[in-house]
Amino acid sequence: MGNNLEKNQNIKSSRGNWTGHLGFILAAAGSAIGLGNIWKFPYITGDYGGGAFVLVYLICVVIVGLPLMIAELMIGRHSQKNPVGAFRKLHYQKTPWQITGWLGIASGFLILSFYSVVAGWALAYIFKSLVGFSGTSQHIQGEFIALVTHPSASIWWHTVFMALTIAIVIGGVQKGIERWSKILMPALFLILLGLMLYGLFFTHGGIQALTFLFKPDFHKLSAEGMLSALGHAFFTLSLGMGAMLTYGSYMRKNESIVRDAITVSILDTVIALMAGVAIFSLVFHYGMKPGQSVGLIFKTLPVLFAQTGPLISVPFFILLTFAALTSAISLLEVVVSYFIDEKNWSRVKATLILGGAIYLTGILSAVSMWTISFRGKQQGFLDIFDFITTNYMLPIGGLLTCLFTAWVMKEANKIEELGSKGFLYKGLIFFLRYITPIAVLLVILNGLKLLPFVDYK
Repeated sequence: MGNNLEKNQNIKSSRGNWTGHLGFILAAAGSAIGLGNIWKFPYITGDYGGGAFVLVYLICVVIVGLPLMIAELMIGRHSQKNPVGAFRKLHYQKTPWQITGWLGIASGFLILSFYSVVAGWALAYIFKSLVGFSGTSQHIQGEFIALVTHPSASIWWHTVFMALTIAIVIGGVQKGIERWSKILMPALFLILLGLMLYGLFFTHGGIQALTFLFKPDFHKLSAEGMLSALGHAFFTLSLGMGAMLTYGSYMRKNESIVRDAITVSILDTVIALMAGVAIFSLVFHYGMKPGQSVGLIFKTLPVLFAQTGPLISVPFFILLTFAALTSAISLLEVVVSYFIDEKNWSRVKATLILGGAIYLTGILSAVSMWTISFRGKQQGFLDIFDFITTNYMLPIGGLLTCLFTAWVMKEANKIEELGSKGFLYKGLIFFLRYITPIAVLLVILNGLKLLPFVDYK
């Protein structure tokens, strides 16, 4: 037994591993904390009425997000492989379950291609903030439209962001991902804490923001809102794309998977709520409505930042860029790890080739004028890639991961990763078999607009 453990540790060291507990927590939290927390969570919370949506979201994190994260970490650490290699090792070489890993790799590839474009906008707005926002609200909002519709500008910032992502991943698990996670994550937290405290104590919207976020009004919550909370709880933790599975493969055997999964889930949720307080404090202070949809960050907030000045806007867009970068490196690592493990490529070769391929694919999303007919209307590639990955690839990957862990993965392997077959083990398996799959299936059916109790417009 001791010889096998030593052999496993040697294999793991050759492909990289975290230096310790803190390194994994910060890297995994960085993967989970991204644009979904700072950009998407506030605007969908605003769209669906605030406190009631937040409460349902928190429940969904517990019953959907947490069990799935534990499942991915178990598969990753026990196999010590990339998403495809993990299912092959835990089942057999040509197992059909490997399609789950392929979905994760394909999802990571496609998501990063358009994610980098959006992150590039955040990077551009750091420099716009330094100059300062001025003029009418229409003029300020028009700056974003000009950025999105100007191909060379959008491609340039996409290029800069992808270059940063590639440079970090080339450094490896310890000297690249972990080292930068230890820098970016504390910086992200401190910036967000400062913005939240500013909103609470230096604006007149702090109390209203807290009431909006934490006082449930279920009259404002629709079935569509509940399903949106369910879907966001699933996506915000970087599940279904192989990121947690890959990061789990670098974990040490003496770390508690359950404890670490809970810690990452709490950090992710706290950051989202802090972002909500910071943003809605400004929104209410200036008398604007919380439901501003996807334009909240790049259209609405810059209008408010024209009042606050660079002291608030510059840190905010640095925060947004840092959050995007910590998630982007995990997406690229998912893709790179396959070619390192299965094709014996060097990390430098795999990162440069795959990062370059993702970058080139991203140009499709950066050029907004390039559209094709999709679902009955002309749409840009960014919207198409987002729709396909969000509504099909990620939830299907998550559902298959859930079913594999619950019904196919050997019981001895699961017990080894969790430490015992006690109440915790039985509760997790129950959720993975009967609760979480139904919840993820609802996400899939909602994406297909097949739920009879939802009013699809």
